Amino acid sequence: MEHSIDLSLLVLRMGLGVVFIAHGYNHVFGGGKIAGTGRWFESLGMRPGILHAWFASLTELGAGALLILGLATPLACAGVVGTMVVAWITNHLKNGFFIFRPGEGYEYVMTLTVMAVGLAGTGAGRWSIDHQVEWFQPGGWWGLAIAVVFGGIGSLGLLAAFWRPRKPPAAQPAHGDRHPES
Repeated sequence: MEHSIDLSLLVLRMGLGVVFIAHGYNHVFGGGKIAGTGRWFESLGMRPGILHAWFASLTELGAGALLILGLATPLACAGVVGTMVVAWITNHLKNGFFIFRPGEGYEYVMTLTVMAVGLAGTGAGRWSIDHQVEWFQPGGWWGLAIAVVFGGIGSLGLLAAFWRPRKPPAAQPAHGDRHPES
């Protein structure tokens, strides 16, 4: 039974880690590269966009690598939680649950967030560097708290300091309509 748990935790860490490395790599080198990612962040209201593009991309690359290694797993999970909460709030929440909806709903970012919180609580397992150096093993309440508190505070602090979404222009009265104040 212990080996199946360790294998399951390894599969979970590898899957989540590979997704995050791929996501960070794509932000830096794919499509519009980091400059395009910066413009996209700017369009979401994260200003300055290029700073947030680098910050998110490096967090994704670092968290992904740490997850694959099983090193400082609760901190890596905090990186996942932080980036996904920002994505959830700035881009996906307004589009509803399902990812296939226009604009992409939040089911994907919610799933990654929940996976990270769960992994932080269980720990990386015996097939990890954390186990070998006796860090965060087992994850337990401390691991869970690290992921939720650091990831949550990091994302909310980032949003409070730098998220400035554009407000849609106010509707103009049709020609000939009177203003309520007139």
